[in-house]
Amino acid sequence: MRRSYLLIFICLIFGVLLNLPANLHIFGRTFTRPGINLPLLGRSFQRDLNFHLGLDLQGGTHLVYEADTSGIAQADQAQAVLATKNNIEKRINLLGVSEAQTQVSNTAGNYRVIIELPGVGDVTQAINTIGQTARLEFMLPKVATPSSQADFVSTGLSGKDLKIAQVNFGGGGQVSGSPVVGLEFNSEGAQKFAQITSENIGLPLAIFLDNQLLTAPYIESAIPDGKAVISGQFTLDEAKRLTIQLNAGALPVPIKIVEQRSVGATLGTESIAKSLFAGLVGFAIILIFMIANYGFKGLLADFALVIYVLLSLSFFKLVPVTLTLAGIAGFILSIGMAVDANILIFERIKEEIRWGRPKKAAIELGFHRAWTSVRDSNASSLITASILFWFGTGSIRGFALTLAIGILVSLFTSITITRTLIRGFSGKTA
Repeated sequence: MRRSYLLIFICLIFGVLLNLPANLHIFGRTFTRPGINLPLLGRSFQRDLNFHLGLDLQGGTHLVYEADTSGIAQADQAQAVLATKNNIEKRINLLGVSEAQTQVSNTAGNYRVIIELPGVGDVTQAINTIGQTARLEFMLPKVATPSSQADFVSTGLSGKDLKIAQVNFGGGGQVSGSPVVGLEFNSEGAQKFAQITSENIGLPLAIFLDNQLLTAPYIESAIPDGKAVISGQFTLDEAKRLTIQLNAGALPVPIKIVEQRSVGATLGTESIAKSLFAGLVGFAIILIFMIANYGFKGLLADFALVIYVLLSLSFFKLVPVTLTLAGIAGFILSIGMAVDANILIFERIKEEIRWGRPKKAAIELGFHRAWTSVRDSNASSLITASILFWFGTGSIRGFALTLAIGILVSLFTSITITRTLIRGFSGKTA
Protein backbone atom coordinates (compact mmCIF):
# COMPACT_ATOMS: atom_id res chain seq x y z
CA MET A 1 0.00 0.00 0.00
CA ARG A 2 2.84 2.39 0.79
CA ARG A 3 4.33 1.81 -2.64
CA SER A 4 0.99 2.61 -4.22
CA TYR A 5 0.74 5.86 -2.27
CA LEU A 6 4.32 6.70 -3.27
CA LEU A 7 3.43 6.08 -6.93
CA ILE A 8 0.41 8.40 -6.66
CA PHE A 9 2.57 11.07 -5.03
CA ILE A 10 5.20 10.76 -7.77
CA CYS A 11 2.53 11.02 -10.49
CA LEU A 12 1.10 14.13 -8.83
CA ILE A 13 4.48 15.85 -8.48
CA PHE A 14 5.47 14.82 -12.02
CA GLY A 15 2.25 16.27 -13.45
CA VAL A 16 2.49 19.50 -11.47
CA LEU A 17 6.15 20.16 -12.32
CA LEU A 18 5.74 19.56 -16.05
CA ASN A 19 2.69 21.82 -16.21
CA LEU A 20 4.07 24.79 -14.29
CA PRO A 21 4.08 28.09 -16.20
CA ALA A 22 7.30 28.88 -18.08
CA ASN A 23 7.85 31.82 -15.70
CA LEU A 24 6.47 31.59 -12.15
CA HIS A 25 6.33 34.70 -9.96
CA ILE A 26 6.43 34.00 -6.20
CA PHE A 27 6.99 36.65 -3.51
CA GLY A 28 8.47 39.08 -5.97
CA ARG A 29 10.88 36.54 -7.45
CA THR A 30 10.69 34.94 -10.90
CA PHE A 31 11.40 31.24 -11.36
CA THR A 32 11.94 29.90 -14.86
CA ARG A 33 10.84 26.34 -15.57
CA PRO A 34 13.76 24.38 -17.05
CA GLY A 35 13.39 22.12 -20.05
CA ILE A 36 14.57 18.53 -20.43
CA ASN A 37 17.93 17.56 -21.91
CA LEU A 38 18.86 13.97 -21.08
CA PRO A 39 21.08 11.36 -22.78
CA LEU A 40 18.86 8.50 -23.95
CA LEU A 41 20.08 5.46 -25.92
CA GLY A 42 23.06 7.36 -27.24
CA ARG A 43 20.97 10.39 -28.21
CA SER A 44 19.92 13.57 -26.52
CA PHE A 45 16.27 13.71 -25.40
CA GLN A 46 15.30 17.38 -25.47
CA ARG A 47 11.93 18.96 -24.70
CA ASP A 48 11.17 22.61 -23.97
CA LEU A 49 7.96 21.58 -22.08
CA ASN A 50 5.85 24.09 -23.98
CA PHE A 51 2.63 23.16 -25.72
CA HIS A 52 3.10 22.94 -29.48
CA LEU A 53 0.14 24.53 -31.24
CA GLY A 54 -1.12 23.60 -34.68
CA LEU A 55 -1.94 25.83 -37.59
CA ASP A 56 -5.52 26.51 -36.52
CA LEU A 57 -4.41 27.74 -33.07
CA GLN A 58 -1.04 29.37 -33.71
CA GLY A 59 -1.67 30.79 -37.14
CA GLY A 60 0.62 30.21 -40.12
CA THR A 61 0.43 29.04 -43.70
CA HIS A 62 -1.31 26.18 -45.49
CA LEU A 63 0.26 25.17 -48.81
CA VAL A 64 -0.84 22.59 -51.38
CA TYR A 65 1.53 21.43 -54.13
CA GLU A 66 0.60 19.31 -57.13
CA ALA A 67 3.16 16.69 -58.16
CA ASP A 68 3.81 16.13 -61.87
CA THR A 69 4.37 12.37 -62.15
CA SER A 70 3.81 12.17 -65.91
CA GLY A 71 7.48 11.44 -66.58
CA ILE A 72 7.69 8.61 -64.03
CA ALA A 73 6.62 5.00 -64.47
CA GLN A 74 3.35 4.29 -62.68
CA ALA A 75 4.98 1.64 -60.48
CA ASP A 76 7.51 4.20 -59.20
CA GLN A 77 5.16 7.17 -58.75
CA ALA A 78 4.18 6.51 -55.13
CA GLN A 79 7.82 6.05 -54.07
CA ALA A 80 8.91 9.14 -56.00
CA VAL A 81 6.26 11.33 -54.34
CA LEU A 82 7.12 9.87 -50.91
CA ALA A 83 10.78 10.71 -51.53
CA THR A 84 9.78 14.25 -52.51
CA LYS A 85 7.66 14.59 -49.37
CA ASN A 86 10.56 13.51 -47.15
CA ASN A 87 12.90 15.88 -48.94
CA ILE A 88 10.42 18.72 -48.35
CA GLU A 89 10.27 17.84 -44.65
CA LYS A 90 14.05 18.10 -44.45
CA ARG A 91 13.92 21.51 -46.12
CA ILE A 92 11.18 22.69 -43.76
CA ASN A 93 13.33 21.72 -40.78
CA LEU A 94 15.98 24.10 -42.13
CA LEU A 95 13.38 26.85 -41.68
CA GLY A 96 13.12 25.94 -37.98
CA VAL A 97 9.49 24.81 -38.23
CA SER A 98 9.56 21.76 -35.97
CA GLU A 99 5.77 21.35 -35.77
CA ALA A 100 5.16 21.42 -39.52
CA GLN A 101 2.95 18.72 -40.99
CA THR A 102 3.37 17.26 -44.47
CA GLN A 103 1.16 14.64 -46.05
CA VAL A 104 0.53 13.10 -49.45
CA SER A 105 -2.93 13.00 -51.03
CA ASN A 106 -3.64 10.69 -53.97
CA THR A 107 -6.95 11.13 -55.77
CA ALA A 108 -7.35 9.08 -58.94
CA GLY A 109 -3.61 9.18 -59.57
CA ASN A 110 -3.38 12.93 -58.93
CA TYR A 111 -0.71 13.33 -56.25
CA ARG A 112 -0.66 16.37 -54.01
CA VAL A 113 1.64 17.29 -51.13
CA ILE A 114 -0.16 19.22 -48.37
CA ILE A 115 2.00 21.29 -46.03
CA GLU A 116 1.04 23.16 -42.85
CA LEU A 117 3.58 25.63 -41.42
CA PRO A 118 2.49 26.92 -37.98
CA GLY A 119 3.93 30.30 -37.04
CA VAL A 120 5.73 30.93 -40.37
CA GLY A 121 5.87 34.64 -41.16
CA ASP A 122 8.01 34.71 -44.31
CA VAL A 123 5.80 32.70 -46.65
CA THR A 124 7.81 33.65 -49.75
CA GLN A 125 10.99 32.18 -48.28
CA ALA A 126 9.13 28.99 -47.35
CA ILE A 127 7.71 28.60 -50.87
CA ASN A 128 11.09 29.22 -52.48
CA THR A 129 12.85 26.76 -50.18
CA ILE A 130 10.26 24.02 -50.61
CA GLY A 131 10.14 24.44 -54.37
CA GLN A 132 13.85 23.86 -55.02
CA THR A 133 14.93 20.67 -56.80
CA ALA A 134 16.86 18.17 -54.68
CA ARG A 135 20.57 17.93 -55.53
CA LEU A 136 22.35 14.64 -54.92
CA GLU A 137 26.15 14.60 -55.41
CA PHE A 138 28.86 11.94 -55.15
CA MET A 139 32.19 13.43 -54.04
CA LEU A 140 35.75 12.30 -53.31
CA PRO A 141 38.05 13.68 -50.59
CA LYS A 142 40.75 16.09 -51.73
CA VAL A 143 42.58 15.98 -48.38
CA ALA A 144 43.66 13.03 -46.24
CA THR A 145 41.25 13.77 -43.36
CA PRO A 146 38.18 15.60 -44.66
CA SER A 147 36.10 17.46 -42.07
CA SER A 148 33.57 19.41 -44.16
CA GLN A 149 32.14 19.56 -47.68
CA ALA A 150 34.90 21.98 -48.62
CA ASP A 151 37.34 19.09 -48.24
CA PHE A 152 35.59 17.11 -51.01
CA VAL A 153 35.69 17.47 -54.78
CA SER A 154 32.87 16.67 -57.21
CA THR A 155 33.15 13.51 -59.29
CA GLY A 156 30.55 14.52 -61.87
CA LEU A 157 28.27 11.74 -60.61
CA SER A 158 24.95 13.13 -59.36
CA GLY A 159 21.33 12.32 -58.66
CA LYS A 160 20.38 12.34 -62.32
CA ASP A 161 22.72 9.36 -62.81
CA LEU A 162 21.12 7.27 -60.06
CA LYS A 163 18.30 5.02 -61.22
CA ILE A 164 17.11 3.79 -57.82
CA ALA A 165 18.20 3.01 -54.27
CA GLN A 166 16.54 0.22 -52.31
CA VAL A 167 16.95 -1.89 -49.18
CA ASN A 168 18.50 -5.32 -49.70
CA PHE A 169 19.59 -8.01 -47.25
CA GLY A 170 23.12 -9.37 -47.20
CA GLY A 171 25.91 -8.57 -49.66
CA GLY A 172 28.83 -6.19 -49.37
CA GLY A 173 30.54 -8.56 -46.96
CA GLN A 174 27.61 -8.38 -44.56
CA VAL A 175 26.11 -11.30 -42.69
CA SER A 176 23.23 -12.85 -44.63
CA GLY A 177 19.98 -11.18 -43.61
CA SER A 178 21.60 -7.88 -42.51
CA PRO A 179 20.10 -4.81 -44.20
CA VAL A 180 22.22 -2.99 -46.79
CA VAL A 181 21.45 -0.23 -49.29
CA GLY A 182 21.65 -1.19 -52.95
CA LEU A 183 22.36 1.42 -55.63
CA GLU A 184 21.63 1.05 -59.34
CA PHE A 185 22.82 3.67 -61.82
CA ASN A 186 21.54 4.35 -65.33
CA SER A 187 23.77 3.63 -68.34
CA GLU A 188 25.59 6.97 -68.22
CA GLY A 189 25.92 6.82 -64.44
CA ALA A 190 27.25 3.25 -64.61
CA GLN A 191 30.12 4.38 -66.86
CA LYS A 192 31.01 7.26 -64.51
CA PHE A 193 30.73 5.00 -61.46
CA ALA A 194 32.99 2.34 -63.05
CA GLN A 195 35.74 4.89 -63.68
CA ILE A 196 35.43 6.44 -60.20
CA THR A 197 35.58 3.11 -58.38
CA SER A 198 38.46 1.72 -60.45
CA GLU A 199 40.62 4.81 -59.88
CA ASN A 200 39.88 5.42 -56.18
CA ILE A 201 39.93 2.05 -54.41
CA GLY A 202 40.32 2.48 -50.67
CA LEU A 203 38.96 6.03 -50.62
CA PRO A 204 35.56 7.12 -49.23
CA LEU A 205 32.89 8.13 -51.74
CA ALA A 206 30.85 10.77 -49.92
CA ILE A 207 27.18 11.24 -50.80
CA PHE A 208 25.74 14.73 -50.25
CA LEU A 209 22.08 15.71 -50.48
CA ASP A 210 21.49 19.47 -50.59
CA ASN A 211 25.02 20.05 -49.24
CA GLN A 212 24.45 17.71 -46.28
CA LEU A 213 26.49 14.54 -45.88
CA LEU A 214 24.33 11.41 -45.94
CA THR A 215 27.03 8.71 -45.84
CA ALA A 216 30.61 8.09 -46.97
CA PRO A 217 31.19 4.38 -47.74
CA TYR A 218 34.67 3.22 -48.75
CA ILE A 219 35.33 1.92 -52.28
CA GLU A 220 36.44 -1.69 -51.85
CA SER A 221 36.76 -2.66 -55.51
CA ALA A 222 36.02 -1.55 -59.06
CA ILE A 223 32.32 -1.81 -59.95
CA PRO A 224 31.80 -2.01 -63.73
CA ASP A 225 28.07 -2.86 -63.89
CA GLY A 226 26.65 0.23 -62.12
CA LYS A 227 25.24 -1.81 -59.23
CA ALA A 228 26.74 -1.11 -55.79
CA VAL A 229 26.03 -1.93 -52.18
CA ILE A 230 26.46 0.40 -49.22
CA SER A 231 27.17 -1.87 -46.27
CA GLY A 232 27.55 -1.03 -42.59
CA GLN A 233 25.94 -1.62 -39.23
CA PHE A 234 22.52 -0.52 -40.48
CA THR A 235 19.28 -1.21 -38.69
CA LEU A 236 16.31 -1.77 -40.99
CA ASP A 237 14.90 1.69 -40.19
CA GLU A 238 18.27 3.35 -40.89
CA ALA A 239 18.56 1.55 -44.23
CA LYS A 240 15.02 2.59 -45.21
CA ARG A 241 15.67 6.20 -44.22
CA LEU A 242 18.88 6.32 -46.29
CA THR A 243 17.15 4.92 -49.39
CA ILE A 244 14.40 7.53 -49.11
CA GLN A 245 16.99 10.29 -48.82
CA LEU A 246 18.90 8.94 -51.82
CA ASN A 247 15.74 8.61 -53.89
CA ALA A 248 14.82 12.20 -53.01
CA GLY A 249 17.72 13.24 -55.18
CA ALA A 250 17.40 10.40 -57.67
CA LEU A 251 13.69 10.83 -58.34
CA PRO A 252 12.87 14.55 -58.04
CA VAL A 253 9.22 15.14 -58.86
CA PRO A 254 8.34 18.56 -60.29
CA ILE A 255 5.82 20.31 -58.04
CA LYS A 256 3.78 23.47 -58.44
CA ILE A 257 1.81 25.34 -55.85
CA VAL A 258 -1.97 25.20 -56.37
CA GLU A 259 -3.23 26.61 -53.06
CA GLN A 260 -1.90 29.02 -50.47
CA ARG A 261 -3.90 30.02 -47.43
CA SER A 262 -2.90 32.04 -44.39
CA VAL A 263 -4.46 31.58 -40.94
CA GLY A 264 -4.34 34.56 -38.60
CA ALA A 265 -3.07 34.24 -35.04
CA THR A 266 -6.09 36.20 -33.77
CA LEU A 267 -8.43 33.39 -34.79
CA GLY A 268 -6.15 30.91 -33.03
CA THR A 269 -6.12 32.93 -29.79
CA GLU A 270 -9.91 33.18 -29.79
CA SER A 271 -10.24 29.44 -30.46
CA ILE A 272 -7.90 28.60 -27.55
CA ALA A 273 -9.83 30.85 -25.17
CA LYS A 274 -13.20 29.32 -26.11
CA SER A 275 -11.82 25.77 -25.94
CA LEU A 276 -10.30 26.34 -22.50
CA PHE A 277 -13.53 27.86 -21.19
CA ALA A 278 -15.62 24.97 -22.52
CA GLY A 279 -13.16 22.44 -21.09
CA LEU A 280 -13.12 24.07 -17.64
CA VAL A 281 -16.92 24.27 -17.49
CA GLY A 282 -17.25 20.61 -18.50
CA PHE A 283 -14.57 19.56 -16.03
CA ALA A 284 -16.27 21.45 -13.16
CA ILE A 285 -19.65 19.85 -13.98
CA ILE A 286 -18.04 16.39 -13.92
CA LEU A 287 -16.43 17.04 -10.52
CA ILE A 288 -19.74 18.22 -9.03
CA PHE A 289 -21.65 15.30 -10.57
CA MET A 290 -19.28 12.70 -9.09
CA ILE A 291 -19.47 14.16 -5.59
CA ALA A 292 -23.27 14.56 -5.76
CA ASN A 293 -23.81 10.95 -6.86
CA TYR A 294 -21.08 9.04 -5.03
CA GLY A 295 -20.16 11.16 -2.04
CA PHE A 296 -16.68 10.56 -0.70
CA LYS A 297 -15.91 7.95 -3.36
CA GLY A 298 -16.74 10.60 -5.94
CA LEU A 299 -14.35 13.03 -4.26
CA LEU A 300 -11.56 10.43 -4.47
CA ALA A 301 -12.40 9.84 -8.12
CA ASP A 302 -12.20 13.60 -8.72
CA PHE A 303 -8.71 13.64 -7.20
CA ALA A 304 -7.70 10.81 -9.54
CA LEU A 305 -9.23 12.77 -12.43
CA VAL A 306 -7.08 15.81 -11.59
CA ILE A 307 -4.00 13.58 -11.72
CA TYR A 308 -5.28 12.20 -15.03
CA VAL A 309 -5.49 15.70 -16.53
CA LEU A 310 -1.99 16.60 -15.31
CA LEU A 311 -0.47 13.36 -16.63
CA SER A 312 -2.19 13.67 -20.02
CA LEU A 313 -1.00 17.24 -20.50
CA SER A 314 2.51 16.13 -19.47
CA PHE A 315 2.56 13.40 -22.12
CA PHE A 316 1.33 15.92 -24.70
CA LYS A 317 4.49 17.92 -23.95
CA LEU A 318 6.84 14.93 -23.86
CA VAL A 319 5.72 13.21 -27.10
CA PRO A 320 5.31 16.09 -28.22
CA VAL A 321 1.76 16.40 -29.57
CA THR A 322 0.93 19.29 -31.89
CA LEU A 323 -2.37 20.50 -30.45
CA THR A 324 -5.16 21.50 -32.80
CA LEU A 325 -8.82 22.23 -32.08
CA ALA A 326 -9.61 18.63 -33.01
CA GLY A 327 -6.87 17.41 -30.67
CA ILE A 328 -8.28 19.42 -27.79
CA ALA A 329 -11.70 17.91 -28.55
CA GLY A 330 -10.17 14.43 -28.36
CA PHE A 331 -8.63 15.24 -24.97
CA ILE A 332 -11.92 16.58 -23.58
CA LEU A 333 -13.71 13.46 -24.86
CA SER A 334 -11.16 11.25 -23.09
CA ILE A 335 -11.95 13.03 -19.79
CA GLY A 336 -15.54 11.87 -20.12
CA MET A 337 -14.33 8.34 -20.83
CA ALA A 338 -12.11 8.42 -17.71
CA VAL A 339 -15.14 9.31 -15.59
CA ASP A 340 -17.21 6.66 -17.34
CA ALA A 341 -14.82 3.97 -16.06
CA ASN A 342 -15.25 5.17 -12.47
CA ILE A 343 -19.02 5.22 -12.83
CA LEU A 344 -19.05 1.60 -14.03
CA ILE A 345 -16.88 0.59 -11.06
CA PHE A 346 -18.89 2.51 -8.46
CA GLU A 347 -22.20 1.18 -9.72
CA ARG A 348 -20.82 -2.33 -9.55
CA ILE A 349 -19.68 -1.71 -5.95
CA LYS A 350 -23.22 -0.53 -5.09
CA GLU A 351 -24.66 -3.73 -6.52
CA GLU A 352 -22.28 -5.88 -4.49
CA ILE A 353 -23.24 -4.03 -1.30
CA ARG A 354 -26.96 -4.46 -2.08
CA TRP A 355 -26.33 -8.19 -2.43
CA GLY A 356 -25.02 -8.25 1.12
CA ARG A 357 -21.28 -8.21 0.52
CA PRO A 358 -19.06 -6.64 3.21
CA LYS A 359 -17.82 -3.23 2.17
CA LYS A 360 -14.18 -4.22 1.57
CA ALA A 361 -15.19 -7.33 -0.35
CA ALA A 362 -17.69 -5.28 -2.39
CA ILE A 363 -14.94 -2.82 -3.34
CA GLU A 364 -12.61 -5.59 -4.52
CA LEU A 365 -15.35 -7.40 -6.40
CA GLY A 366 -16.62 -4.14 -7.91
CA PHE A 367 -13.23 -3.32 -9.42
CA HIS A 368 -12.65 -6.92 -10.50
CA ARG A 369 -16.03 -7.47 -12.18
CA ALA A 370 -16.23 -4.02 -13.76
CA TRP A 371 -12.76 -4.40 -15.28
CA THR A 372 -13.92 -6.46 -18.26
CA SER A 373 -16.48 -3.80 -19.25
CA VAL A 374 -13.94 -0.99 -18.77
CA ARG A 375 -11.29 -2.92 -20.70
CA ASP A 376 -13.54 -3.77 -23.64
CA SER A 377 -15.01 -0.28 -24.01
CA ASN A 378 -11.58 1.36 -23.93
CA ALA A 379 -10.08 -1.26 -26.26
CA SER A 380 -12.76 -0.56 -28.87
CA SER A 381 -12.08 3.18 -28.56
CA LEU A 382 -8.33 2.58 -28.95
CA ILE A 383 -8.97 0.53 -32.10
CA THR A 384 -11.07 3.36 -33.52
CA ALA A 385 -8.38 5.91 -32.62
CA SER A 386 -5.74 3.72 -34.29
CA ILE A 387 -7.76 3.51 -37.50
CA LEU A 388 -8.29 7.28 -37.53
CA PHE A 389 -4.59 7.89 -36.94
CA TRP A 390 -3.46 5.41 -39.59
CA PHE A 391 -5.81 6.47 -42.37
CA GLY A 392 -6.57 10.05 -41.32
CA THR A 393 -4.73 13.24 -42.16
CA GLY A 394 -3.96 16.52 -40.42
CA SER A 395 -6.32 17.40 -37.57
CA ILE A 396 -7.97 13.95 -37.70
CA ARG A 397 -4.68 12.36 -36.69
CA GLY A 398 -4.30 14.95 -33.92
CA PHE A 399 -7.75 14.05 -32.59
CA ALA A 400 -6.89 10.33 -32.68
CA LEU A 401 -3.53 10.79 -30.94
CA THR A 402 -4.83 12.89 -28.05
CA LEU A 403 -7.78 10.53 -27.63
CA ALA A 404 -5.50 7.48 -27.52
CA ILE A 405 -3.12 9.04 -24.98
CA GLY A 406 -6.09 10.09 -22.86
CA ILE A 407 -7.59 6.59 -22.92
CA LEU A 408 -4.32 4.92 -21.89
CA VAL A 409 -3.74 7.38 -19.04
CA SER A 410 -7.38 7.07 -17.90
CA LEU A 411 -7.02 3.29 -17.59
CA PHE A 412 -4.13 3.84 -15.20
CA THR A 413 -5.81 6.53 -13.10
CA SER A 414 -9.31 5.01 -12.94
CA ILE A 415 -8.09 1.54 -12.02
CA THR A 416 -4.81 1.98 -10.14
CA ILE A 417 -5.12 5.37 -8.46
CA THR A 418 -8.84 5.29 -7.71
CA ARG A 419 -8.67 1.72 -6.34
CA THR A 420 -5.68 2.57 -4.11
CA LEU A 421 -7.44 5.62 -2.67
CA ILE A 422 -10.72 3.79 -2.07
CA ARG A 423 -8.91 0.89 -0.40
CA GLY A 424 -7.11 3.30 1.90
CA PHE A 425 -10.23 5.29 2.76
CA SER A 426 -12.75 2.44 2.66
CA GLY A 427 -13.87 3.18 6.21
CA LYS A 428 -14.98 6.67 5.16
CA THR A 429 -16.70 5.81 1.90
CA ALA A 430 -20.42 5.29 1.71
